[in-house]
Amino acid sequence: MFEYFPDNYAWSLGVMLAVSSGGAISEIDDACRPLVPFSTQPGAKSAEAWSRSWRSVAERVAAQAEADAADGRRFSAGRKHQRAATYFMLAERQMQVGEERMAVYRQMLHHFGAWQATMEQPAERVLVPYEGTTLPALFVKADNGEARGPCMVMFDGFDIMKETICLMDIHNDYRRRGISLLIVDHPGVGEALRLQGLVGMPETERPATASLDYLLTRDDVDPARIGIVAPSAGGYHAVRSASLEPRFACCVAWTGVWNWGGLFERRLRGQLAQAVHFHLEHAEWVYGVKGVDAVIEVMKPMHLDGIVDKLRCPLLVTHGANDRQTPVAEAHQVMAGAVNCVHKELRVFTVAEGASEHCHADNQTPGIDYMADWVARTLGGRVSA
Repeated sequence: MFEYFPDNYAWSLGVMLAVSSGGAISEIDDACRPLVPFSTQPGAKSAEAWSRSWRSVAERVAAQAEADAADGRRFSAGRKHQRAATYFMLAERQMQVGEERMAVYRQMLHHFGAWQATMEQPAERVLVPYEGTTLPALFVKADNGEARGPCMVMFDGFDIMKETICLMDIHNDYRRRGISLLIVDHPGVGEALRLQGLVGMPETERPATASLDYLLTRDDVDPARIGIVAPSAGGYHAVRSASLEPRFACCVAWTGVWNWGGLFERRLRGQLAQAVHFHLEHAEWVYGVKGVDAVIEVMKPMHLDGIVDKLRCPLLVTHGANDRQTPVAEAHQVMAGAVNCVHKELRVFTVAEGASEHCHADNQTPGIDYMADWVARTLGGRVSA
């Protein structure tokens, strides 16, 4: 993986996220160059510098977008709104929880919405009914020539959100293959956490079932061809959900996760890389508890032992051979545990072919293509025009 900050994995991962989310390399460099002296000094001061630098570039690009829009050049404005949303997302990613972080998050939402408003086929904002409230989601309709076509529920991971998926253009990778996508901010992530206070929990099949039930109300989705996919920690979410919700027609773990709680403990002990600074504080926010013992207690049941053997639908697990956050052994454990799966496949990407880092962050194209092609063939989409 290209590491702009050789001694700071989390920041280098953020740079790769900016690249895959439509950032311009010169603007990324403008944000990162002033940060080099801070990259070896993790803590509040360096996090503040990170946020300030990315916000500066985001605000500059946002002003350019507004100028384009004022002149009636909405397509040009849209491209800049997308990059501004990406840079605000990167600024928010490493901040401590508080009002300032929420302000940056709202700026990201504003520019994401402004970008989508310029699209000929924007993502449709929907609300999924869920246990007396709703889950915010984005529905992307595929032009598949069918009255009712296949669809995937896409959950988030530990530290991304539904907008991240669209900024990375993953929704279009599925759409062009004839697969609609429902991208959900489930409890513990994105808008569900930030604006509604819905915290994460082990029983991710609850929001997954709610998402599936919502899709069954739509007249453009085939009820027999609905699957679930999720990245990073979502590898646990997706597999658990498909194991306990038998109506899912397939499952994709975009990183195999056997024991999410155990992985988190190892990260806290410094045995594995962390994607965000303030890792413990972020987990406290996600799960709504305080203190390392409380976080570990909440996450203790978050494993697939005694669960994945209930999985019956086709399963794909993709993993990077050089994943520094989630060892590839986790993916092998998932495969070994899925003893009753009708079809299962593990695809490990090597350093030589690319896509070898966590969630294929070094080069997402091979991993995304493989997953989307697999889903298309499994659910009856297409792999060519």
